[in-house]
Amino acid sequence: MSENRKPLLGFVSKLPGGTALGNSGKTHCPLCMGLFKAPRLLPCLHTVCTTCLEQLEPFSVVDIRGGDSDTSSEGSIFQELKPRSLQSQIGILCPVCDAQVDLPMGGVKALTIDHLAVNDVMLESLRGEGQGLVCDLCNDREVEKRCQTCKANLCHFCCQAHRRQKKTTYHTMVDLKDLKGYSQIGKPILCPAHPAEELRLFCEFCDRPVCRDCVVGEHREHPYDFTSNVIHKHGDSVRELLKGTQPHVEALEKALAQIKIMNSALQKRVEVVAADVRTFSEGYIKAIEEHRDKLLKQLEDIRVQKENSLQLQKAQLEQLLADMRTGVEFTEHLLTSGSDLEILITKGVVVERLRKLNKVEYSTRPGVNDKIRFCPQEKAGQCRGYVIYGTINTKEVDPAKCVLQGEDLHRAREKQTASFTLLCKDAAGEIMGRGGDNIQVAVVPNDKKDSPVRTMVRDNKDGTYYISYTPKEPGIYTVWVCVKEQHVQGSPFTVTVRRKYRPHPGVFHCCTFCSSGGQKTARCACGGTMPGGYLGCGHGHKGHPGRPHWSCCGKFNEKSECTWTGGQSAPRSLLRTVAL
Repeated sequence: MSENRKPLLGFVSKLPGGTALGNSGKTHCPLCMGLFKAPRLLPCLHTVCTTCLEQLEPFSVVDIRGGDSDTSSEGSIFQELKPRSLQSQIGILCPVCDAQVDLPMGGVKALTIDHLAVNDVMLESLRGEGQGLVCDLCNDREVEKRCQTCKANLCHFCCQAHRRQKKTTYHTMVDLKDLKGYSQIGKPILCPAHPAEELRLFCEFCDRPVCRDCVVGEHREHPYDFTSNVIHKHGDSVRELLKGTQPHVEALEKALAQIKIMNSALQKRVEVVAADVRTFSEGYIKAIEEHRDKLLKQLEDIRVQKENSLQLQKAQLEQLLADMRTGVEFTEHLLTSGSDLEILITKGVVVERLRKLNKVEYSTRPGVNDKIRFCPQEKAGQCRGYVIYGTINTKEVDPAKCVLQGEDLHRAREKQTASFTLLCKDAAGEIMGRGGDNIQVAVVPNDKKDSPVRTMVRDNKDGTYYISYTPKEPGIYTVWVCVKEQHVQGSPFTVTVRRKYRPHPGVFHCCTFCSSGGQKTARCACGGTMPGGYLGCGHGHKGHPGRPHWSCCGKFNEKSECTWTGGQSAPRSLLRTVAL
Protein backbone atom coordinates (compact mmCIF):
# COMPACT_ATOMS: atom_id res chain seq x y z
CA MET A 1 0.00 0.00 0.00
CA SER A 2 1.50 3.29 -1.06
CA GLU A 3 1.03 6.50 0.86
CA ASN A 4 -0.63 9.37 -0.97
CA ARG A 5 1.00 12.65 0.08
CA LYS A 6 -1.41 15.05 -1.66
CA PRO A 7 -2.50 17.92 0.65
CA LEU A 8 -6.20 17.17 0.27
CA LEU A 9 -7.37 19.55 2.99
CA GLY A 10 -4.76 22.20 2.37
CA PHE A 11 -2.88 21.57 5.61
CA VAL A 12 0.34 22.85 4.02
CA SER A 13 -0.44 25.83 1.79
CA LYS A 14 0.53 29.46 1.57
CA LEU A 15 -1.88 32.16 2.64
CA PRO A 16 -2.47 34.87 0.02
CA GLY A 17 -0.68 38.09 0.67
CA GLY A 18 0.96 36.74 3.81
CA THR A 19 -2.31 36.89 5.75
CA ALA A 20 -1.79 36.03 9.39
CA LEU A 21 -3.74 33.05 10.57
CA GLY A 22 -3.09 33.17 14.29
CA ASN A 23 -4.44 35.73 16.73
CA SER A 24 -4.43 36.17 20.47
CA GLY A 25 -7.42 33.84 20.84
CA LYS A 26 -5.62 31.00 19.05
CA THR A 27 -2.12 31.48 20.44
CA HIS A 28 -2.57 32.81 23.96
CA CYS A 29 -3.78 30.97 27.03
CA PRO A 30 -6.97 32.46 28.55
CA LEU A 31 -5.52 31.97 32.05
CA CYS A 32 -1.89 33.08 31.93
CA MET A 33 -2.46 35.27 28.83
CA GLY A 34 0.90 34.10 27.45
CA LEU A 35 1.72 32.00 24.39
CA PHE A 36 0.49 28.44 24.72
CA LYS A 37 2.89 25.98 26.31
CA ALA A 38 1.87 22.36 25.75
CA PRO A 39 -1.75 23.37 25.06
CA ARG A 40 -4.47 20.85 25.92
CA LEU A 41 -7.84 20.69 24.18
CA LEU A 42 -10.81 20.34 26.58
CA PRO A 43 -14.08 18.55 25.63
CA CYS A 44 -15.74 21.99 25.38
CA LEU A 45 -13.15 22.83 22.63
CA HIS A 46 -11.35 25.44 24.71
CA THR A 47 -7.57 25.31 24.85
CA VAL A 48 -5.49 25.92 27.98
CA CYS A 49 -1.82 25.45 28.88
CA THR A 50 -0.97 22.21 30.66
CA THR A 51 0.60 24.02 33.60
CA CYS A 52 -2.42 26.31 33.91
CA LEU A 53 -4.78 23.31 34.01
CA GLU A 54 -2.65 21.64 36.66
CA GLN A 55 -3.05 24.71 38.86
CA LEU A 56 -6.85 24.47 38.79
CA GLU A 57 -8.49 23.03 41.88
CA PRO A 58 -9.89 19.57 41.08
CA PHE A 59 -13.03 18.07 42.55
CA SER A 60 -14.43 14.58 42.86
CA VAL A 61 -17.26 13.47 40.54
CA VAL A 62 -19.15 10.20 40.20
CA ASP A 63 -18.69 8.58 36.79
CA ILE A 64 -21.21 5.93 35.77
CA ARG A 65 -19.65 5.50 32.33
CA GLY A 66 -16.72 3.38 33.51
CA GLY A 67 -13.69 3.55 31.26
CA ASP A 68 -15.61 4.77 28.20
CA SER A 69 -15.38 8.49 28.97
CA ASP A 70 -16.21 11.31 26.57
CA THR A 71 -12.92 12.99 27.49
CA SER A 72 -10.60 12.18 24.60
CA SER A 73 -6.84 12.06 25.07
CA GLU A 74 -3.81 10.74 23.30
CA GLY A 75 -2.76 8.91 26.41
CA SER A 76 -6.03 7.00 26.65
CA ILE A 77 -6.62 5.95 23.05
CA PHE A 78 -4.78 2.71 23.54
CA GLN A 79 -6.32 1.85 26.90
CA GLU A 80 -8.72 -1.07 27.01
CA LEU A 81 -12.35 -0.31 27.76
CA LYS A 82 -13.21 -0.83 31.42
CA PRO A 83 -16.50 -2.46 32.45
CA ARG A 84 -19.37 -0.06 33.16
CA SER A 85 -19.47 0.66 36.88
CA LEU A 86 -20.01 3.40 39.41
CA GLN A 87 -16.66 4.93 40.30
CA SER A 88 -15.25 8.16 41.61
CA GLN A 89 -13.43 10.39 39.15
CA ILE A 90 -11.52 13.65 39.36
CA GLY A 91 -12.79 16.64 37.41
CA ILE A 92 -12.07 20.31 36.84
CA LEU A 93 -14.03 23.25 35.47
CA CYS A 94 -13.14 24.90 32.20
CA PRO A 95 -11.75 28.35 33.07
CA VAL A 96 -13.53 29.83 30.04
CA CYS A 97 -17.07 28.42 30.13
CA ASP A 98 -17.21 26.59 33.51
CA ALA A 99 -18.03 23.32 31.77
CA GLN A 100 -17.24 20.20 33.76
CA VAL A 101 -14.18 18.35 32.47
CA ASP A 102 -13.75 14.74 33.61
CA LEU A 103 -10.02 14.04 33.72
CA PRO A 104 -8.81 10.73 32.29
CA MET A 105 -6.72 8.32 34.31
CA GLY A 106 -3.52 10.10 33.36
CA GLY A 107 -4.76 13.45 34.63
CA VAL A 108 -4.29 16.73 32.78
CA LYS A 109 -1.35 15.42 30.75
CA ALA A 110 -3.59 12.70 29.32
CA LEU A 111 -5.87 15.28 27.68
CA THR A 112 -5.61 15.77 23.93
CA ILE A 113 -2.83 18.07 22.75
CA ASP A 114 -4.13 20.92 20.59
CA HIS A 115 -1.75 20.61 17.63
CA LEU A 116 -3.48 23.48 15.83
CA ALA A 117 -2.62 25.74 18.75
CA VAL A 118 0.96 24.50 18.66
CA ASN A 119 1.14 25.35 14.96
CA ASP A 120 -0.37 28.82 15.57
CA VAL A 121 2.13 29.50 18.35
CA MET A 122 4.99 28.64 16.00
CA LEU A 123 3.56 30.91 13.29
CA GLU A 124 3.16 33.67 15.86
CA SER A 125 6.80 33.19 16.89
CA LEU A 126 7.94 33.30 13.27
CA ARG A 127 6.20 36.60 12.72
CA GLY A 128 8.18 37.87 15.67
CA GLU A 129 11.50 37.15 13.82
CA GLY A 130 11.96 33.81 15.51
CA GLN A 131 11.78 35.09 19.04
CA GLY A 132 10.75 32.39 21.42
CA LEU A 133 11.64 29.38 19.16
CA VAL A 134 14.49 27.16 20.28
CA CYS A 135 16.15 24.24 18.57
CA ASP A 136 14.25 20.96 18.74
CA LEU A 137 17.50 19.01 19.17
CA CYS A 138 19.58 20.96 21.66
CA ASN A 139 16.72 22.97 23.22
CA ASP A 140 19.21 25.78 23.76
CA ARG A 141 19.97 27.91 20.73
CA GLU A 142 17.60 29.97 18.60
CA VAL A 143 16.15 28.40 15.46
CA GLU A 144 17.54 29.38 12.05
CA LYS A 145 16.33 26.67 9.71
CA ARG A 146 13.67 24.01 9.48
CA CYS A 147 14.06 20.52 8.09
CA GLN A 148 11.04 19.94 5.89
CA THR A 149 11.69 16.20 5.86
CA CYS A 150 11.94 15.71 9.63
CA LYS A 151 9.61 18.66 10.41
CA ALA A 152 12.21 19.81 12.98
CA ASN A 153 13.33 23.34 13.85
CA LEU A 154 17.13 23.51 14.04
CA CYS A 155 19.75 26.02 15.18
CA HIS A 156 22.84 26.77 13.06
CA PHE A 157 25.05 24.18 14.83
CA CYS A 158 22.45 21.38 14.76
CA CYS A 159 21.67 22.18 11.14
CA GLN A 160 25.31 21.55 10.14
CA ALA A 161 25.36 18.35 12.17
CA HIS A 162 22.09 17.30 10.51
CA ARG A 163 23.69 17.65 7.06
CA ARG A 164 26.82 15.73 8.03
CA GLN A 165 24.90 12.61 8.94
CA LYS A 166 24.41 10.08 6.10
CA LYS A 167 20.76 9.49 6.92
CA THR A 168 19.81 13.18 6.81
CA THR A 169 22.29 14.53 4.29
CA TYR A 170 19.72 15.02 1.58
CA HIS A 171 16.92 16.45 3.77
CA THR A 172 15.44 19.76 2.60
CA MET A 173 16.44 22.69 4.82
CA VAL A 174 14.45 25.96 4.68
CA ASP A 175 15.18 29.31 6.35
CA LEU A 176 12.61 30.36 8.93
CA LYS A 177 12.01 33.68 7.17
CA ASP A 178 10.81 31.74 4.12
CA LEU A 179 8.18 29.95 6.23
CA LYS A 180 6.35 33.03 7.45
CA GLY A 181 3.64 32.75 4.79
CA TYR A 182 2.81 29.11 5.51
CA SER A 183 -0.32 28.08 7.36
CA GLN A 184 1.14 24.94 8.94
CA ILE A 185 4.69 24.29 10.02
CA GLY A 186 4.09 22.18 13.10
CA LYS A 187 6.10 19.20 14.20
CA PRO A 188 5.13 15.70 13.11
CA ILE A 189 2.61 14.07 15.43
CA LEU A 190 4.25 11.06 17.03
CA CYS A 191 2.57 7.93 18.33
CA PRO A 192 2.14 8.04 22.14
CA ALA A 193 2.74 4.26 22.30
CA HIS A 194 5.77 4.34 19.95
CA PRO A 195 7.38 7.79 20.31
CA ALA A 196 9.83 7.15 17.47
CA GLU A 197 7.04 6.61 14.94
CA GLU A 198 4.83 9.25 13.29
CA LEU A 199 1.07 8.78 13.13
CA ARG A 200 0.49 8.19 9.41
CA LEU A 201 -2.14 5.44 9.41
CA PHE A 202 -5.77 5.27 10.59
CA CYS A 203 -7.35 2.19 12.20
CA GLU A 204 -10.91 1.89 10.89
CA PHE A 205 -11.94 -0.55 13.60
CA CYS A 206 -10.73 1.57 16.53
CA ASP A 207 -11.46 4.88 14.72
CA ARG A 208 -8.11 6.43 15.70
CA PRO A 209 -4.73 7.32 14.12
CA VAL A 210 -1.99 4.70 14.51
CA CYS A 211 1.63 4.22 13.47
CA ARG A 212 3.41 1.42 11.58
CA ASP A 213 4.33 -0.38 14.78
CA CYS A 214 0.71 -0.30 15.94
CA VAL A 215 -0.63 -2.09 12.85
CA VAL A 216 1.80 -4.97 13.33
CA GLY A 217 1.11 -5.19 17.03
CA GLU A 218 -2.06 -4.27 18.86
CA HIS A 219 -4.00 -3.45 15.65
CA ARG A 220 -2.57 -6.34 13.60
CA GLU A 221 -5.91 -7.71 12.37
CA HIS A 222 -7.73 -4.38 12.18
CA PRO A 223 -8.50 -2.73 8.80
CA TYR A 224 -6.43 0.42 8.32
CA ASP A 225 -5.36 2.90 5.64
CA PHE A 226 -3.22 5.98 5.22
CA THR A 227 -4.66 9.10 6.78
CA SER A 228 -4.56 10.84 3.38
CA ASN A 229 -6.86 8.14 1.95
CA VAL A 230 -9.49 8.20 4.72
CA ILE A 231 -9.56 11.96 5.30
CA HIS A 232 -12.22 12.40 2.62
CA LYS A 233 -14.72 10.16 4.38
CA HIS A 234 -14.09 11.44 7.88
CA GLY A 235 -13.75 15.02 6.72
CA ASP A 236 -17.11 14.80 4.98
CA SER A 237 -18.76 13.43 8.14
CA VAL A 238 -17.31 16.33 10.12
CA ARG A 239 -18.56 18.76 7.46
CA GLU A 240 -22.04 17.27 7.70
CA LEU A 241 -22.02 17.80 11.44
CA LEU A 242 -20.74 21.30 10.86
CA LYS A 243 -23.59 22.01 8.44
CA GLY A 244 -26.03 20.95 11.12
CA THR A 245 -24.31 23.12 13.72
CA GLN A 246 -23.91 26.31 11.68
CA PRO A 247 -27.68 27.05 11.54
CA HIS A 248 -27.73 26.87 15.33
CA VAL A 249 -24.93 29.42 15.42
CA GLU A 250 -26.88 31.75 13.15
CA ALA A 251 -30.07 31.20 15.16
CA LEU A 252 -28.25 31.88 18.43
CA GLU A 253 -26.64 35.00 17.00
CA LYS A 254 -30.06 36.23 15.92
CA ALA A 255 -31.47 35.34 19.33
CA LEU A 256 -28.67 37.25 21.03
CA ALA A 257 -29.25 40.21 18.72
CA GLN A 258 -32.95 40.12 19.61
CA ILE A 259 -32.06 39.86 23.29
CA LYS A 260 -29.78 42.86 22.90
CA ILE A 261 -32.55 44.79 21.18
CA MET A 262 -35.04 43.68 23.83
CA ASN A 263 -32.61 44.62 26.59
CA SER A 264 -32.22 48.07 25.06
CA ALA A 265 -36.00 48.39 24.73
CA LEU A 266 -36.36 47.14 28.30
CA GLN A 267 -33.96 49.76 29.58
CA LYS A 268 -35.82 52.50 27.72
CA ARG A 269 -39.15 51.20 28.97
CA VAL A 270 -37.86 51.05 32.53
CA GLU A 271 -36.67 54.64 32.25
CA VAL A 272 -40.07 55.74 30.93
CA VAL A 273 -41.96 53.84 33.66
CA ALA A 274 -39.53 55.13 36.29
CA ALA A 275 -40.21 58.67 35.08
CA ASP A 276 -43.95 57.97 35.30
CA VAL A 277 -43.53 56.59 38.81
CA ARG A 278 -41.52 59.61 39.87
CA THR A 279 -44.05 61.99 38.31
CA PHE A 280 -46.95 60.15 39.92
CA SER A 281 -45.27 59.87 43.32
CA GLU A 282 -44.17 63.51 43.29
CA GLY A 283 -47.71 64.58 42.41
CA TYR A 284 -49.14 62.24 45.02
CA ILE A 285 -46.74 63.54 47.65
CA LYS A 286 -47.74 67.11 46.83
CA ALA A 287 -51.42 66.12 47.03
CA ILE A 288 -50.85 64.40 50.38
CA GLU A 289 -48.91 67.38 51.69
CA GLU A 290 -51.68 69.72 50.54
CA HIS A 291 -54.29 67.47 52.14
CA ARG A 292 -52.17 67.36 55.31
CA ASP A 293 -52.09 71.15 55.45
CA LYS A 294 -55.87 71.23 54.98
CA LEU A 295 -56.39 68.72 57.78
CA LEU A 296 -54.09 70.64 60.11
CA LYS A 297 -55.92 73.89 59.28
CA GLN A 298 -59.25 72.15 59.87
CA LEU A 299 -57.95 70.83 63.17
CA GLU A 300 -56.82 74.32 64.17
CA ASP A 301 -60.24 75.76 63.24
CA ILE A 302 -61.93 73.10 65.36
CA ARG A 303 -59.66 73.94 68.26
CA VAL A 304 -60.41 77.68 67.95
CA GLN A 305 -64.13 77.03 67.65
CA LYS A 306 -64.24 74.75 70.69
CA GLU A 307 -62.04 77.07 72.73
CA ASN A 308 -64.24 80.04 71.86
CA SER A 309 -67.32 78.07 72.91
CA LEU A 310 -65.65 77.12 76.16
CA GLN A 311 -64.51 80.69 76.82
CA LEU A 312 -68.00 82.02 76.11
CA GLN A 313 -69.55 79.42 78.40
CA LYS A 314 -66.92 80.21 81.02
CA ALA A 315 -67.64 83.94 80.86
CA GLN A 316 -71.39 83.34 81.12
CA LEU A 317 -70.99 80.98 84.07
CA GLU A 318 -68.57 83.37 85.82
CA GLN A 319 -71.03 86.25 85.39
CA LEU A 320 -73.88 84.10 86.62
CA LEU A 321 -71.75 82.93 89.56
CA ALA A 322 -70.95 86.57 90.44
CA ASP A 323 -74.63 87.48 90.30
CA MET A 324 -75.52 84.48 92.44
CA ARG A 325 -72.86 85.33 95.01
CA THR A 326 -74.02 88.98 95.15
CA GLY A 327 -77.61 87.91 95.72
CA VAL A 328 -76.63 85.29 98.34
CA GLU A 329 -74.26 87.61 100.23
CA PHE A 330 -76.70 90.53 100.22
CA THR A 331 -79.59 88.35 101.35
CA GLU A 332 -77.55 86.66 104.08
CA HIS A 333 -76.31 90.05 105.31
CA LEU A 334 -79.87 91.39 105.24
CA LEU A 335 -81.22 88.46 107.23
CA THR A 336 -78.45 88.50 109.83
CA SER A 337 -77.83 92.23 110.24
CA GLY A 338 -81.00 93.97 109.12
CA SER A 339 -83.85 95.00 111.37
CA ASP A 340 -87.35 93.75 110.90
CA LEU A 341 -88.37 96.93 109.18
CA GLU A 342 -85.30 96.94 106.94
CA ILE A 343 -85.98 93.35 105.89
CA LEU A 344 -89.61 94.15 105.09
CA ILE A 345 -88.67 97.26 103.15
CA THR A 346 -86.11 95.45 100.91
CA LYS A 347 -87.97 92.17 100.80
CA GLY A 348 -89.64 92.89 97.48
CA VAL A 349 -86.41 93.70 95.62
CA VAL A 350 -84.52 90.75 97.10
CA VAL A 351 -87.27 88.24 96.40
CA GLU A 352 -87.64 89.40 92.82
CA ARG A 353 -83.88 89.17 92.27
CA LEU A 354 -83.53 85.75 93.81
CA ARG A 355 -86.50 84.40 91.84
CA LYS A 356 -84.97 85.74 88.66
CA LEU A 357 -81.60 84.17 89.46
CA ASN A 358 -83.21 80.85 90.30
CA LYS A 359 -84.95 80.79 86.92
CA VAL A 360 -81.72 81.20 84.97
CA GLU A 361 -80.96 78.00 83.05
CA TYR A 362 -77.36 76.85 82.74
CA SER A 363 -75.46 73.65 82.10
CA THR A 364 -73.03 72.23 84.58
CA ARG A 365 -71.26 70.30 81.80
CA PRO A 366 -68.86 71.79 79.25
CA GLY A 367 -70.71 72.82 76.12
CA VAL A 368 -68.15 71.06 73.90
CA ASN A 369 -66.09 67.89 74.23
CA ASP A 370 -62.62 66.80 73.21
CA LYS A 371 -63.89 64.11 70.83
CA ILE A 372 -61.64 64.70 67.83
CA ARG A 373 -60.62 61.65 65.82
CA PHE A 374 -58.48 61.12 62.75
CA CYS A 375 -59.86 58.43 60.41
CA PRO A 376 -57.05 57.43 58.01
CA GLN A 377 -59.13 54.80 56.19
CA GLU A 378 -61.97 57.11 55.16
CA LYS A 379 -61.95 58.62 51.69
CA ALA A 380 -61.49 62.36 51.60
CA GLY A 381 -62.29 62.96 47.94
CA GLN A 382 -59.66 64.06 45.43
CA CYS A 383 -56.75 66.46 45.56
CA ARG A 384 -54.80 67.37 42.42
CA GLY A 385 -56.55 64.51 40.66
CA TYR A 386 -55.50 61.89 43.24
CA VAL A 387 -57.84 59.96 45.51
CA ILE A 388 -56.78 60.71 49.06
CA TYR A 389 -57.69 59.29 52.44
CA GLY A 390 -57.91 60.63 55.95
CA THR A 391 -60.59 62.78 57.59
CA ILE A 392 -60.97 64.52 60.92
CA ASN A 393 -64.19 63.59 62.64
CA THR A 394 -65.60 65.44 65.62
CA LYS A 395 -68.96 63.69 65.72
CA GLU A 396 -69.74 61.55 68.74
CA VAL A 397 -72.55 59.05 68.69
CA ASP A 398 -75.39 59.74 71.10
CA PRO A 399 -77.23 56.53 72.07
CA ALA A 400 -80.38 58.54 72.95
CA LYS A 401 -80.55 59.82 69.36
CA CYS A 402 -79.92 56.47 67.65
CA VAL A 403 -83.01 54.85 66.08
CA LEU A 404 -84.01 51.36 65.01
CA GLN A 405 -85.62 50.70 61.63
CA GLY A 406 -86.96 47.70 59.72
CA GLU A 407 -90.07 45.63 59.01
CA ASP A 408 -88.86 42.80 61.27
CA LEU A 409 -88.30 45.08 64.23
CA HIS A 410 -91.20 43.63 66.27
CA ARG A 411 -92.01 40.43 64.43
CA ALA A 412 -90.18 37.28 63.37
CA ARG A 413 -90.73 33.63 62.55
CA GLU A 414 -89.09 30.58 63.96
CA LYS A 415 -86.01 29.27 62.08
CA GLN A 416 -86.10 32.25 59.71
CA THR A 417 -83.65 35.11 59.78
CA ALA A 418 -85.07 38.39 61.02
CA SER A 419 -83.21 41.66 60.60
CA PHE A 420 -83.39 45.37 61.30
CA THR A 421 -81.12 48.41 61.00
CA LEU A 422 -79.56 50.62 63.64
CA LEU A 423 -79.10 54.24 62.51
CA CYS A 424 -76.52 56.04 64.66
CA LYS A 425 -76.75 59.80 65.17
CA ASP A 426 -74.86 62.41 67.14
CA ALA A 427 -76.23 64.71 69.84
CA ALA A 428 -77.50 67.12 67.16
CA GLY A 429 -79.52 64.34 65.53
CA GLU A 430 -77.27 64.16 62.45
CA ILE A 431 -76.31 60.83 60.94
CA MET A 432 -72.78 59.83 61.92
CA GLY A 433 -71.81 58.93 58.36
CA ARG A 434 -69.10 56.54 59.54
CA GLY A 435 -68.81 53.21 61.31
CA GLY A 436 -66.55 51.82 63.98
CA ASP A 437 -68.82 52.22 67.00
CA ASN A 438 -69.14 49.58 69.71
CA ILE A 439 -72.56 47.99 69.13
CA GLN A 440 -73.92 45.39 71.55
CA VAL A 441 -77.03 43.35 70.74
CA ALA A 442 -78.79 40.63 72.75
CA VAL A 443 -81.92 38.64 71.81
CA VAL A 444 -83.27 36.55 74.69
CA PRO A 445 -86.50 34.47 74.86
CA ASN A 446 -88.59 35.46 77.85
CA ASP A 447 -89.17 31.88 78.90
CA LYS A 448 -85.51 30.84 78.48
CA LYS A 449 -83.40 33.75 79.58
CA ASP A 450 -80.33 31.56 79.89
CA SER A 451 -80.44 30.68 76.14
CA PRO A 452 -79.80 33.88 74.15
CA VAL A 453 -80.09 33.78 70.37
CA ARG A 454 -76.92 34.24 68.37
CA THR A 455 -76.85 37.64 66.67
CA MET A 456 -74.78 39.18 63.91
CA VAL A 457 -73.88 42.88 63.56
CA ARG A 458 -72.52 44.13 60.23
CA ASP A 459 -70.95 47.56 60.07
CA ASN A 460 -71.97 49.29 56.83
CA LYS A 461 -69.28 51.96 57.40
CA ASP A 462 -71.83 54.75 56.84
CA GLY A 463 -73.31 55.11 60.32
CA THR A 464 -75.77 52.25 59.89
CA TYR A 465 -75.50 48.70 61.25
CA TYR A 466 -77.29 45.64 59.89
CA ILE A 467 -78.44 43.40 62.75
CA SER A 468 -79.81 39.89 62.17
CA TYR A 469 -80.73 36.83 64.23
CA THR A 470 -82.57 33.52 63.74
CA PRO A 471 -84.92 32.44 66.55
CA LYS A 472 -85.26 28.69 66.96
CA GLU A 473 -88.67 28.57 68.65
CA PRO A 474 -91.84 30.69 68.66
CA GLY A 475 -92.57 32.93 71.62
CA ILE A 476 -91.91 36.36 73.07
CA TYR A 477 -88.32 37.63 72.88
CA THR A 478 -86.68 40.70 74.39
CA VAL A 479 -84.11 42.59 72.29
CA TRP A 480 -81.41 44.86 73.77
CA VAL A 481 -79.46 47.21 71.51
CA CYS A 482 -76.73 49.29 73.17
CA VAL A 483 -74.15 51.77 71.92
CA LYS A 484 -71.25 52.48 74.25
CA GLU A 485 -73.06 50.35 76.85
CA GLN A 486 -76.12 52.62 76.74
CA HIS A 487 -79.53 51.68 75.35
CA VAL A 488 -80.50 53.31 72.08
CA GLN A 489 -83.88 54.90 71.52
CA GLY A 490 -86.61 52.24 71.86
CA SER A 491 -84.36 49.63 73.52
CA PRO A 492 -85.15 47.21 75.00
CA PHE A 493 -88.22 46.05 73.05
CA THR A 494 -90.14 42.80 72.57
CA VAL A 495 -90.52 40.68 69.45
CA THR A 496 -93.27 38.17 68.86
CA VAL A 497 -91.86 35.13 67.09
CA ARG A 498 -94.53 33.14 65.31
CA ARG A 499 -94.29 29.69 63.88
CA LYS A 500 -92.53 29.16 60.62
CA TYR A 501 -94.39 30.39 57.55
CA ARG A 502 -96.63 27.64 56.21
CA PRO A 503 -97.33 27.60 52.47
CA HIS A 504 -100.63 26.34 51.13
CA PRO A 505 -100.58 22.65 50.19
CA GLY A 506 -103.83 23.00 48.21
CA VAL A 507 -104.85 25.05 45.18
CA PHE A 508 -106.32 28.52 44.88
CA HIS A 509 -109.49 27.85 42.84
CA CYS A 510 -112.97 29.08 42.01
CA CYS A 511 -114.55 25.74 42.91
CA THR A 512 -113.68 22.08 43.42
CA PHE A 513 -115.56 20.93 40.32
CA CYS A 514 -113.43 23.15 38.05
CA SER A 515 -110.05 22.55 39.69
CA SER A 516 -110.48 18.75 39.94
CA GLY A 517 -111.87 18.25 36.48
CA GLY A 518 -115.24 17.01 37.74
CA GLN A 519 -114.01 14.46 40.29
CA LYS A 520 -116.80 13.48 42.70
CA THR A 521 -114.46 12.57 45.56
CA ALA A 522 -112.53 15.87 45.58
CA ARG A 523 -113.26 17.96 48.66
CA CYS A 524 -112.67 21.61 49.63
CA ALA A 525 -112.06 23.34 52.97
CA CYS A 526 -114.99 25.70 52.37
CA GLY A 527 -117.32 22.74 53.08
CA GLY A 528 -119.47 23.22 49.97
CA THR A 529 -121.05 20.27 48.13
CA MET A 530 -122.95 19.62 44.88
CA PRO A 531 -125.93 17.42 44.08
CA GLY A 532 -125.22 14.11 42.46
CA GLY A 533 -122.75 12.83 45.03
CA TYR A 534 -120.05 15.53 44.57
CA LEU A 535 -118.18 16.03 47.86
CA GLY A 536 -116.60 19.33 46.79
CA CYS A 537 -117.98 22.81 46.19
CA GLY A 538 -119.44 24.21 42.98
CA HIS A 539 -120.59 27.58 41.70
CA GLY A 540 -124.02 28.52 43.11
CA HIS A 541 -124.31 25.36 45.18
CA LYS A 542 -124.60 24.81 48.88
CA GLY A 543 -121.65 26.06 50.97
CA HIS A 544 -119.75 27.78 48.11
CA PRO A 545 -118.30 31.14 49.40
CA GLY A 546 -118.98 32.89 46.13
CA ARG A 547 -115.34 33.87 45.37
CA PRO A 548 -111.90 32.21 44.79
CA HIS A 549 -110.41 30.55 47.83
CA TRP A 550 -107.78 28.01 48.95
CA SER A 551 -108.88 24.40 48.85
CA CYS A 552 -106.68 23.51 51.85
CA CYS A 553 -107.81 26.10 54.40
CA GLY A 554 -110.56 28.13 52.72
CA LYS A 555 -108.75 31.51 52.93
CA PHE A 556 -109.62 34.11 50.30
CA ASN A 557 -106.21 35.85 50.14
CA GLU A 558 -104.01 34.11 47.61
CA LYS A 559 -100.77 35.29 49.32
CA SER A 560 -101.88 34.40 52.84
CA GLU A 561 -100.40 31.80 55.17
CA CYS A 562 -102.11 28.46 55.41
CA THR A 563 -103.95 27.78 58.66
CA TRP A 564 -104.79 24.16 57.98
CA THR A 565 -103.68 22.00 60.93
CA GLY A 566 -103.66 18.70 59.07
CA GLY A 567 -106.35 17.01 61.21
CA GLN A 568 -107.84 13.71 60.15
CA SER A 569 -111.40 15.10 60.16
CA ALA A 570 -110.61 17.91 57.71
CA PRO A 571 -111.96 16.98 54.29
CA ARG A 572 -109.81 19.71 52.70
CA SER A 573 -106.84 17.32 52.75
CA LEU A 574 -108.28 15.46 49.84
CA LEU A 575 -107.61 18.27 47.39
CA ARG A 576 -104.19 19.94 47.55
CA THR A 577 -102.29 20.11 44.27
CA VAL A 578 -104.89 19.71 41.58
CA ALA A 579 -104.84 22.72 39.27
CA LEU A 580 -106.23 23.03 35.76
